[in-house]
Amino acid sequence: MFLNRNRVIRLKYILLMLVFLSCSIFYGQQPADYVNPFIGTSNFGATYPGPIAPRGMASISPFNVAGPQNLPLEKDSRWLSNPYVHENTFLTGFSQVNLSGVGCPDLGVLLLMPTTGEVETNHLKYGSTYSNEVAKAGYYSNEIDKYNIKAEFTASKRVGVSKFTFPKGPSNILLNLGLGLTNEEGAMVKVISATEIEGMRTVGSFCYNSPEDAYPVYFVAKFSKPADNFGVWKKPTKYTGVEAQWMGYNGKTRLMENATKMVVGDSIGTYFSYKFDKETSVEVKIGVSYVSIENARENLEKETLDKSFETIYKETYDEWNKLLSRIKVEGGSKEDKTIFYTALYHTLIHPNILNDFNGEFPEIKTGKIGKTEGTRYTVFSLWDTYRNLHQLMSLVYPEQQSDMIKSMLDMYDENGWLPKWELNSTETFTMVGDPASIVITDTYLKGIKDFDIEKAYEAMLKSADQLENNPLRPGLRNYIKKGYLTTDSSGSVSITEEYNAADFSISVLAKELGKMEDYKRFKNRSISYRKLFDENLNLLRPRTSDGKWYKPFDPEAGANFTENIGFIEGNAWQYAFMVLHDIEGLIKLMGGKKAFSEQLQKVFDKSKFDMANEPDIAYPYLFNYIKGEEWRSQKLVKELLKKYFKNTPDGIPGNDDTGTMSAWLVYSMMGIYPISPGETKYAITAPMFDKITIKLNRKYYKQKELVIERFGSESGIINKILLNGKKQTSYFINHNNLVNGQSLQVIQD
Repeated sequence: MFLNRNRVIRLKYILLMLVFLSCSIFYGQQPADYVNPFIGTSNFGATYPGPIAPRGMASISPFNVAGPQNLPLEKDSRWLSNPYVHENTFLTGFSQVNLSGVGCPDLGVLLLMPTTGEVETNHLKYGSTYSNEVAKAGYYSNEIDKYNIKAEFTASKRVGVSKFTFPKGPSNILLNLGLGLTNEEGAMVKVISATEIEGMRTVGSFCYNSPEDAYPVYFVAKFSKPADNFGVWKKPTKYTGVEAQWMGYNGKTRLMENATKMVVGDSIGTYFSYKFDKETSVEVKIGVSYVSIENARENLEKETLDKSFETIYKETYDEWNKLLSRIKVEGGSKEDKTIFYTALYHTLIHPNILNDFNGEFPEIKTGKIGKTEGTRYTVFSLWDTYRNLHQLMSLVYPEQQSDMIKSMLDMYDENGWLPKWELNSTETFTMVGDPASIVITDTYLKGIKDFDIEKAYEAMLKSADQLENNPLRPGLRNYIKKGYLTTDSSGSVSITEEYNAADFSISVLAKELGKMEDYKRFKNRSISYRKLFDENLNLLRPRTSDGKWYKPFDPEAGANFTENIGFIEGNAWQYAFMVLHDIEGLIKLMGGKKAFSEQLQKVFDKSKFDMANEPDIAYPYLFNYIKGEEWRSQKLVKELLKKYFKNTPDGIPGNDDTGTMSAWLVYSMMGIYPISPGETKYAITAPMFDKITIKLNRKYYKQKELVIERFGSESGIINKILLNGKKQTSYFINHNNLVNGQSLQVIQD
């Protein structure tokens, strides 16, 4: 007696799950098993629970932010930057390209949706509630209530893979190209056969910038079963003029059955319909590309063509587990490990690959197609990530960080500038400062030197010195002349501090390269924030164009993202200590160590600290600069970890900012933190685990691993730090000493 195909598939799936289970039992729970992708899907964390391969181009997310059923967290009713919100309940499809932890809406397109019964193309009518969600590294599933359909998803680097199990009866798979998170419109689709679709969807205008640079994402979809019927729909704009009286079809959705011609429009889609005589599964593979339909098809064929859903999931799971296993933690609770490995998972989503399987990618600004033999990365949210994420990549994944720097330098070749906030080869110029210079310096000084440092230095000087038509440093002339930006520029104090940080990094790199005149020049420029220090307030304060203090001045203004004079996404308290390269100088300005410590403690005692945003996230570690006060940093970090980071959907304290908040957690739980971007030192605090083992890449580091251990009371205060058994007199440690030291031991009372 022969088993039917569906029973065979289910049997294979059960066997595969048993293999995973037996491996977990035999080897113990693996790092990838701790990942909970639901963390960050509430509280505006802006992550999504669907599958993605490490740094993948393709990703799948349940799309539940459309329609009045999802108010108040509905995409068109407010500023909303994510395709999924955990507390929402109305599902209208599964988007195939998405962004994780960003602050503005884009992508979230190519919505696949299974239904049953007659074809319905209005997402408000075909949408459904859902239940029984499951999310793991590389896998997501739910049950669509209205249709009794089980939906499962996985992904390779450039291909999203969907598996729908339908009940007996008429069923459909819709591909909606009109609905999406992006604010751009326009799509093209063509049905090639009863098993294949190709097309493109326009995306772009991230943070409502550069609409002229909107761009296409191309796709090819292949179905495991031929449709019994297929077609294309198009909903045209409704006319209101005189001619409308002759248009019987005015504004009505057109269903074009068996259409194989190309269809173009804003609100278009395809339907593949089936008549199942028993429960049946259909797999859909969607390859994507930012170059061409041909490349999308090649991506699909090279990565997934002859592979089953289960095989692709296992390959993606294994890749996740391999990367997450670079850090092994021992001790701590299961909750601790879940929070830790999920954060590490989130740091490995962006930047993500842009190049296709054949190496091709769209160049920035040129309109040309480039080609790489390595990896071209994209999604550089550098105002966020320069503070800690790239430092984490340098330590744990230096081969990736090297390719990220090379990608930045390629952008300089193509665009004439280093990136600021680059997305799919469009420069959005979102946020402020000159963060690429900081990332490049930090990377080079940590021993990752397999890139053209002279070209990098040239690019850094261009952004630091070009007075006119400088998109990276607006207001530069004023900054160089006065030492600060005035209130004529929005966010003048914040931008001055950002330029100071970049100038400090340039000075450090100049010194390393033996360019001493540049070293002196940029070192002097890097401390010009001092001209904005108001000794009566012990805070930085904006100045007007005539050099006078701005009045009336409210140091509280700007909290919770409210608009204010002088600061970007923060207030005077949240920017008071953001001169991390010159803390010793700030201590003197504030009147000494005691006054500095008291002012810093006020940030926390008076609820001025904002864990949900970047400017002040290093502040908990600053007590390490005051001898005898280091315990405050240890206490604060523990309290902040417990308060803001949890194994729940709201377990990130706000937007993850493409992994920046997650990187803060990873470092903090390991007991070290890169306190000053552009410098190679870490602040030391109490680790949250008994033992942390970091595998080091021998191409860049001499040792094969770094071990951080905690001894003594978990709730105690550090009384001794040992590096390779030798007592350290400082609560800071240099990167080279750390990676060459093999063993860092923290003893607590």
